Amino acid sequence: MREVFHQSLEDVQNRLVEIADLVTIAIDRATRAFGTSDVALAEEVIEADAIIDEKAVALDELAIEILARQQPVARDLRIVVTALRVSASLERMGDMAEHIAQLARSRFPERAIPKGLKSTFTRMGELDVEVARKLAELLRTQDLRVAEAIRDADDDIDELHLSVFEKVLGDSWKGEATATVDATLASRYHERFADHAVSVAKKVTYLATGDWAGADEDVSYEPSPAI
Repeated sequence: MREVFHQSLEDVQNRLVEIADLVTIAIDRATRAFGTSDVALAEEVIEADAIIDEKAVALDELAIEILARQQPVARDLRIVVTALRVSASLERMGDMAEHIAQLARSRFPERAIPKGLKSTFTRMGELDVEVARKLAELLRTQDLRVAEAIRDADDDIDELHLSVFEKVLGDSWKGEATATVDATLASRYHERFADHAVSVAKKVTYLATGDWAGADEDVSYEPSPAI
């Protein structure tokens, strides 16, 4: 029975990594569609979000089945509950990528990025893709140094997010109302995408260390069992 249980936990981890990889593809395509006004690429992201949702639901059902049949306790219970929460965050990250793609589609054939903010959004997109890739690596390896790198990247995204608001609220901003709304929404989607990644990183850190407060502090690498 314990062997079957651990195989189930390994299946949970593999599914989380699979979803994280799909989220990485989604945010990469979404940011490219947003930057180049590629409506076909935007449509791919929007359509693929249903797959992320389906896989997240299937993972949740597996986790609930494990809870019902195996009745895990202590650390095993935390692993399964953490997986449920991580799944929810990954699903929301997929939604953020979809929202960015929807902005690109809604402004086609015009570009969704307002004038004067192209370099800012290009960098935000690059950082979000980097965060997604690191998150998949974290879920695959549980290397807590990767969790720290995710938080560092999130700090950079937060600064860019603030700069967008300073730009559109400044006296020199000449953008129309639609450009202001687009910039505000897009910046928020990028920022929230990274926030969800940080939330996952904190959960993995807590699972590895047993210290929730320590999830906000620098952590050294310590191999841990699979999520």
